[in-house]
Amino acid sequence: MKMKPFGALLPYEEALKTVLENVSPLERVEEVPITAAMGRVLARDIIATHSTPPFDRAAMDGYAVKARDTFGASRRNARLLTVIDVIYAGMIPQKRLAARQCIQIATGAKMPAGADAVVMVEDTDKEGDQVKIMRAASPRSHVSDKGEDIKQGELVLAQGVLLDPGKIGVLASQGMKRVTAYAQPQVAVLPTGEEVGEVGRKLKPGQVYDINSYTISAVVVGNGGQPFQQAIAGDTREELRTAIDRVLEKDIVVISGGSSVGERDLLFSILEEQGRVLFHGIQIKPGKPTLFALVKGKPVFGMPGYPTSCLVNAYLLLLPALRKMAHLPLRTRMEVAATLSEGVPGSVGRLQFLPVRIEGNKAIPIFKESGAITTTAQADGYIEIAQNIDMLEKDAPVTVTLF
Repeated sequence: MKMKPFGALLPYEEALKTVLENVSPLERVEEVPITAAMGRVLARDIIATHSTPPFDRAAMDGYAVKARDTFGASRRNARLLTVIDVIYAGMIPQKRLAARQCIQIATGAKMPAGADAVVMVEDTDKEGDQVKIMRAASPRSHVSDKGEDIKQGELVLAQGVLLDPGKIGVLASQGMKRVTAYAQPQVAVLPTGEEVGEVGRKLKPGQVYDINSYTISAVVVGNGGQPFQQAIAGDTREELRTAIDRVLEKDIVVISGGSSVGERDLLFSILEEQGRVLFHGIQIKPGKPTLFALVKGKPVFGMPGYPTSCLVNAYLLLLPALRKMAHLPLRTRMEVAATLSEGVPGSVGRLQFLPVRIEGNKAIPIFKESGAITTTAQADGYIEIAQNIDMLEKDAPVTVTLF
């Protein structure tokens, strides 16, 4: 079997820099219902079309009063007011307050004309149509003023903000059922190899199920993209070239398998014919064979076929590229300090990303081999072992980056 060796391996930091320099935030926008806007990025400024609240309203259950009628009131020296009406939330006040009058009012109800404060029901004692006011109210006490939250004409949400439940509530406060958001990157997920079988169908002898399409798609969904899983492409040049041509309509192409250097690993040569390979091979473990190319202006990732290598590299390279294209902030690394439960060898000459499970303050290495998906399924995160380290001893302090 003829084998074409890798060229010079690119350091991980340079590989990531190369990826990010060659992807750009999408400019396409689309209208989405606010019920589906969670996690989307706003593409237009939102200017308030009306004030919130749109009228002065009671902030407490109690009695709407003229504040001056309550001055000096206490439990020993109550002020006596006449109740002339009741207002519930959603009702339009029909009466105007005169001196020494009050109106029973519910939280959220529109304040009646002539009233400038609310006395909480806990500070009153009602008898018939008379109510004792046992605490003085200052003007505007327990009143939410018109526009107190949002004033008509003001900028309430700026272009580029990430929509969360609170911000979606702001959209609803303006009566908006739809909002303009940046389009999510469409990601073609293309598995390759005669040894890969479709999930849900009986495997042929020598096959394994297509794990990578599902792990990659999960990374895409979790980071602002839309995955489009493709049929498994065979190991012939014609079939692989046709499959790649078909998916270049998407914003990103992620190919799993075929990025190594075996006789049947054709991906590098096909992408060189169709576009430009920016790197092939990274100084990392697992995932050395990873490839990145530009074809017709579209970023194309060639991920290793082994599930652990593929998923780790999706976290390391695809995830930041996706988030940049989706206008999302680069994900903050969540890190915890721990000590190693056992000694582990490094991989001299390559930066190693070692999956670990955390128990108490211990980081327990769980790497099996690149083909074992349970490695990442059981891991809480990974530690980095520098390329110049040949051994990390038991109880060595480490930093665990959480998945």
